[in-house]
This record gives sequence, C-alpha cells and structure tokens, in this order.
Amino acid sequence: MALKLVIGNKNYSSWSMRPWLALRATNIAFEEISIPLYTGDADKQRILGFTHSGKVPVLIDGGVTIWDSLSIIEYAAERFPQAGLWPEDRAARAHARSISAEMHSGFVALRNECGMNLHRPVHAIALSDDARANIDRVQQIWMECRGRYGKSGPFLFGSFGAADAMFAPVVHRFRTYAIPTEPETQAYMDTMLALPAFREWTNAALAETLVIDKFETA
Repeated sequence: MALKLVIGNKNYSSWSMRPWLALRATNIAFEEISIPLYTGDADKQRILGFTHSGKVPVLIDGGVTIWDSLSIIEYAAERFPQAGLWPEDRAARAHARSISAEMHSGFVALRNECGMNLHRPVHAIALSDDARANIDRVQQIWMECRGRYGKSGPFLFGSFGAADAMFAPVVHRFRTYAIPTEPETQAYMDTMLALPAFREWTNAALAETLVIDKFETA
C-alpha cells in the first residue's frame, strides 16, 4: 500500500514542503493529496478527516497516521533506511538532528516577517533585529555544515537528507526577500534550487492560482 501525504498549498505551505521534498528527493513513492488552506469549512473538514490536529502535512501509511513535518521525516527515515535521510555517522547524525530540531522550533521572527510565498515579486523589506539574527544563525549553520561535510557532497551533510528538507523553505525565503548572503550560503542555495525535486515543487507552486490575502505581504 502506497504512502499518502496530505499537504496544503505549495505556494504558501512551508511545513508541507519539508516532508514532501524529503520523500520525493529520495525516491520514496507516495500519493499526494492536496487540500487548499484557509478556504472554508469544507476543506477544513477534509483535513480533520485525516488528522484530529486539523493541520497539514499528514502522512498515512496503512493504519499509521503521522502528523508534524519532522515526525513524518523521522518515520520515513525508519521506514526506508535505504533513503539515507540521516547521515550514517553517529556524530553527523546527531548534528543533523540538532539543526533540524532547531529549524523546527525556532526562527520565529524570520517566519513571521518573511512568509513563504513563491508568487511574491523578489525584493527586500525592512527586517527586525530578531529576524536579522535568525538570518545570521541560518547562515552560520549552513556554513558550518558545509565546512565539516562538504568534501562528501554539495548538501549540508554531503548527500541530500532530512536537514536539507527542513531548511528548504528558507532557501525560498532568502531568494524571495532578496536577503544578502555569504558566498558559501549562496552556493548551497544554488545546489538546492537546482535539485529536481525542489524545482518540481517550485514549478507546481508557481502554477497555483489561489491567493490567500493573509499571506500576501508588501
């Protein structure tokens, strides 16, 4: 029985992007179920039909239901160890889990001030000190990972993995809001932007026509 992944709008739903990219980029087969967000009670009820949390993403694997992006990725890593979502080396794996958890629970100012919206024209906005501190921390994480593991490949831990999936929406945020980056950061962003699964998500997001006013920023 194929996995089912319930996601929201590709243009806006950064949390949906993370597990979708983790599965697609590592060739884990799944059926995609897309439910538009914030469009009324009918779609809300559809989501509640999959999970009582009322939120996406949701992964269905037969009788198993997993909600929350990082939990889905962890489940996929256990279910499909050949996908290599976490590094084999224990220390590198702990590092990857730590930065993924930091992304999962932190960077609130960056999220709030630079919402994911691929349709938005590329230009900079004024950012708070907290958001700029978030940006500096993201770049520090990326450059440290590339410095440690860059010899084995172009992603954060050499080959594509869970940590790259967790930070993928930030790549879009940095691009969309014209955030100045260090050369090492830009090189990593270019690697992600060229990833076929990343391009597939991006193209599908740009093809969407639904506009959600609450997510539209200047």
